[in-house]
Amino acid sequence: MIYSTKVEHMCSVAKGADHGPAPIPEEGTWVQVKEIKDISGLTHGIGWCAPQQGACKLTLNIKDGIIEEALIETLGCSGMTHSAAMAAEILPGKTVLEALNTDLVCDAINVAMRELFLQIAYGRSQTAFSEGGLPIGAGLDDLGKGMRSQIGTTYGTKAKGVRYLELTEGYINRIALNEQDEIIGYEFISLGKMMDFIKKGEDSKDALEKAKGTYGQFSQGVKYLDPRQD
Repeated sequence: MIYSTKVEHMCSVAKGADHGPAPIPEEGTWVQVKEIKDISGLTHGIGWCAPQQGACKLTLNIKDGIIEEALIETLGCSGMTHSAAMAAEILPGKTVLEALNTDLVCDAINVAMRELFLQIAYGRSQTAFSEGGLPIGAGLDDLGKGMRSQIGTTYGTKAKGVRYLELTEGYINRIALNEQDEIIGYEFISLGKMMDFIKKGEDSKDALEKAKGTYGQFSQGVKYLDPRQD
């Protein structure tokens, strides 16, 4: 260590306040984080690209400073989906510090990694007060049955009104209108479930019917529209 001449000639003064960092909650315990290996927790958050035209939701399950599980969901850019595939391969096995300084190609994923680092470094993980945290694989719970992202896509114009295209339940097949042409319900197709049925050998038409469901007062509609065609 090199000191300036001025510092070299200073008198030494004992350090009184030396109690270490404030403890943060981690998986049901309070931890004084002094090294990367002291960090554990499952958390998720979002990031955005520089022109703010795409977004990434990143879910990480960290044990003893190591990323054991990573779920990446992207929106807004075809290039991001390829970057996500790379990130899902790159991140597991890295420390959170390595991941913070890893080129994940896409701005949105890099920003998401930064935001998640801040969460866990300050004890704001989703499992801060969950004893033992969550097992590896818990990240997939965000996807639910069928292993598909829960995406909402709606579109509307002043001239023709709103169209529901995809909601949490799945692909919107038809929307139901009342006598005032207001939406009162919709029919959806859970594409994840449909593909599971088909992969098990079921006929595609039967699989389609089994994967359908309705929400709201769909059966009471006086008019039904295909939101992509009508």
